[in-house]
Amino acid sequence: MDLTIYLIPISGLLALIYSLFKSRWIDKQSAGTDKMIEISKHIREGAIAFLKTEYKVLFIFVVTIAVLLAISNYSNKESSWLIAVSFVVGALCSALAGFLGMMAATKSNVRTTNAARSGLGPALKIAFSGGSIMGMNVVGLGILGLSLLFIIYSNLDWDIYRIINVLSGFSLGASSIALFARVGGGIYTKAADVGADLAGKVYEGIPEDDPRNPATIADNVGDNVGDVAGMGADLFESYVGAIIGTMVLGALFVSPDVPELGLEAVLLPLFLAGTGIVISILGTFFVNVKEGGNPQKALNLGEFGASGLMLIAAYFIIQNVLPENWTFGGFLYTNDGVFYSTIIGLSAGVLIGLVTEYYTGTDYKPVANIANQSVTGAATNIISGLGVGMMSTGIPILIIAASIIGAYHFSNLYGIAIAALGMLSTTGIQLAVDAYGPISDNAGGIAEMAELPKEVRERTDKLDAVGNTTAAIGKGFAIGSAALTALALFSAYMMQANISTIDLAKPIIMGGLFIGAMLPYVFSAMSMGAVGRAAKQMIIEVGRQFREIKGLREGTAKAEYSKCVEISTKAAIKEMMLPGLMAVSVPVLVGFVSKEMLAGLLAGVTSSGVLMAIFQSNAGGAWDNAKKLIESGIEIDGFKYGKGSEAHKASVVGDTVGDPFKDTSGPSLNILIKLMSVVSLVIAPLIK
Repeated sequence: MDLTIYLIPISGLLALIYSLFKSRWIDKQSAGTDKMIEISKHIREGAIAFLKTEYKVLFIFVVTIAVLLAISNYSNKESSWLIAVSFVVGALCSALAGFLGMMAATKSNVRTTNAARSGLGPALKIAFSGGSIMGMNVVGLGILGLSLLFIIYSNLDWDIYRIINVLSGFSLGASSIALFARVGGGIYTKAADVGADLAGKVYEGIPEDDPRNPATIADNVGDNVGDVAGMGADLFESYVGAIIGTMVLGALFVSPDVPELGLEAVLLPLFLAGTGIVISILGTFFVNVKEGGNPQKALNLGEFGASGLMLIAAYFIIQNVLPENWTFGGFLYTNDGVFYSTIIGLSAGVLIGLVTEYYTGTDYKPVANIANQSVTGAATNIISGLGVGMMSTGIPILIIAASIIGAYHFSNLYGIAIAALGMLSTTGIQLAVDAYGPISDNAGGIAEMAELPKEVRERTDKLDAVGNTTAAIGKGFAIGSAALTALALFSAYMMQANISTIDLAKPIIMGGLFIGAMLPYVFSAMSMGAVGRAAKQMIIEVGRQFREIKGLREGTAKAEYSKCVEISTKAAIKEMMLPGLMAVSVPVLVGFVSKEMLAGLLAGVTSSGVLMAIFQSNAGGAWDNAKKLIESGIEIDGFKYGKGSEAHKASVVGDTVGDPFKDTSGPSLNILIKLMSVVSLVIAPLIK
């Protein structure tokens, strides 16, 4: 085995060392007043309590699945009981990435608030540093876990196909935890957010983050368990899935028919991912803003600058790792063609991000139109938002389709997998930019609850508005990569299950296609219904406290925050199980009926799920920023609208509808389509 493989885990360690360095730097920053520290402590304790409860439930799930994997693969010569070890390590790394990111976020939020007292620049630096801890932990643990397992399995007397079959358990573990973390965290955060929004702004007529609002601590806890821990597990799973999918297809070339290639095509995704870690760390140094500057430009410079550097690095890596050309299956591959596929993937990610920014940013027409429609009430606000979400699917789908066709043209199915990896190669900084958003949102909540001067909240709101857009851009990257990664995993499944083509004229395959296309709708209905039920409980509890706690409305008595935290926690844990189990069990049940039907199911769930994910994420992001645009004091037809106006109340309703769209069901669909593909890949040796 090439000794250069030992450089890969070193890059993972480098990411973890960087995150430790940043964590210690944040610890040294002032947390502000005693009141700010107390509020931050409540948020931190609530977040830790939820994750502990969630992980206890997931521990039972992980042990059960690990035992089933070990038993079913014990005597399988194409796999091994060690697939259960891969599964457990993947699950642990995914859970740990989410937990460490959440811990960093709950330290950074109050320090961002305190820094905003002196200026926008220092606040951005702390919020982004907190996000970068999350980003580097995700890529560090992902590449460290994968590369070490690969090295260990390579020293056993196995061929490369068996090694990768067993290694795919790592991706299954990551995907399983990611789905439960995303769904559970999404239900928690949006139940609290919707409850706090409606109970506070609409029913009680007080700000969402007013300390009198009993749901406000639960809302701020939700930002951490959903938008940080859940999102971290989400992108960890995307990152690992893209690498595994490329390795599976690269293993095709390990054949006597291709004497010029050994393990190079298998190792290339690990080399690209390891280099992406170094590039992401460099990209973080580009993010700076002066007072009065634009945080969006600073974050874009870091993210897109890293993408540019990654392209240059990828060229030299591909030229040196792969031979100039080789032929396999009648297709002429070249190292230039593989590089072009990488360009296609990275460019597609950037383009989807820019399109997402257009449809969700406060500076562009779609969000301004939703704000304008809010003047005539909630109904027109919702109609306008739905239209924006539906329209926003057009260009990204064309970009994804062009990427698939282009990458296939240059490097066949391997090119599609490389394109997905290219999109995710700078996940470290993409996630740093993404996690910055909920930290800024928390900072604004703490500023409101601690009753800091108005200009502090204005600065945190500016950071938060940018954070909504960066989160939407991050979701755009995640959706685009999900489509390409799912296709790569789908191709890997067909290879492992010995399926050469799928014939849509066969009723059993068409039946699978329709069932697959239906699943994202049922899955979304489950998660959104859960948010609605929990939010109703939250609103009732807030109303009860205002009625029964004397002096709460006047601000002379304290709210019972823990009751609202408890409602969100119980709802999230209870409601996350059924959607998660559906995603894991349906491919298994269908696969044992017919492996061809399972192929049709994967095609249906991928195409339907990607469209639904884009629609929901962008509609939710646009509704949220339309509300913020009105809150900033927008002028429409000569009249100025701001907080408390009828237009603002309408935008709050639209925002609460969009909350579960963009933070619960939408992003969970990315994981759904990849998890079903990974499950199919893992069971392929058992059903072929």
